[in-house]
Amino acid sequence: MAAPGQNLAVVVHRAGDLRLENRPIPEPGPDEVLLRMHSVGICGSDVHYWQHGRIGDFVVKDPMVLGHEASGTVVKVGSGVTHLKPGDRVAIEPGVPREMDEFCRTGRYNLSPTIFFCATPPDNGNLCRYYKHSASYCYKLPDNVTFEEGALIEPLSVGIHACKRAGVTLGSKVFVSGSGPIGLVNVLVAKMMGAAAVVITDFTIQVKNETPQEVASKVESLLGCMPEITVECTGVQACIQAGIYATRSGGTLVLVGLGPEMVTVPIVNAAVREVDIRGIFRYCNTWPVAIALLASKRINVKPLVTHRFPLEKALEAFETTKRGEGVKIMLKCDPTDHNP
Repeated sequence: MAAPGQNLAVVVHRAGDLRLENRPIPEPGPDEVLLRMHSVGICGSDVHYWQHGRIGDFVVKDPMVLGHEASGTVVKVGSGVTHLKPGDRVAIEPGVPREMDEFCRTGRYNLSPTIFFCATPPDNGNLCRYYKHSASYCYKLPDNVTFEEGALIEPLSVGIHACKRAGVTLGSKVFVSGSGPIGLVNVLVAKMMGAAAVVITDFTIQVKNETPQEVASKVESLLGCMPEITVECTGVQACIQAGIYATRSGGTLVLVGLGPEMVTVPIVNAAVREVDIRGIFRYCNTWPVAIALLASKRINVKPLVTHRFPLEKALEAFETTKRGEGVKIMLKCDPTDHNP
């Protein structure tokens, strides 16, 4: 059990080796803030690093603190920080550019190859009691937005970025493939952006052992037409195939879920029907938008949180996530405050 002054952290050492350890409380640099962490969601990527020790080319070589869906309270500010002060409640954007390269200059900083990103090797995450972060990527939360909503801005941002890239607009018909947390935030955001109808697998469409073409025709019969937009959130080969077959000619398929590097897809079907296939990588410029939506109560993410665990029970929380129980599991990092 950590004493209040200690910095308990959830650390992956290698595949299958997850530990609770005490680490030193960091000292913020001139442009950083030290945060007392409050709520941190567990993402599928956290579980993947724990189970497999890598995602693609990102390999855990040294012990790494997990966690990147997070909010907390400022306890100390660096000498150069003017927009935040101790006591401010903030949501953390986990990706921080390290240099002003061509991607940053065009506003697409998420594509910067040298970006810092919480809990992506070798960068430590924020599933701990105390964490320091670039002050420019900490966003003050309005009083009517909870810490948990602040932590959920991270997955919500994936939905905002995906639906923007997809071109969701008034009257859009949308097919969302996959109903985990990311599929669900895409449903919320698509409806918010004016989609007239949204169908999602596992809810409005049960997929058992249908072929991709059969799934596509199910989508069409439910919507009454083929969707202009498909948002694929699983990364599974058969689902990507179904996404291509389902999308209306001239429409857009956005690939959100990441699976194996090589997948076999009916690319000629997409090409001759002018179906645009777009990728997304995380998000950019989404935190202010998300905070405005949450503060105005235009979007409600609270029901996504189904389980809560204190930080001391993080290993149990990870086992629960691995078993696929619930939707979003939230870890409470402040021993004095377990409120949402």
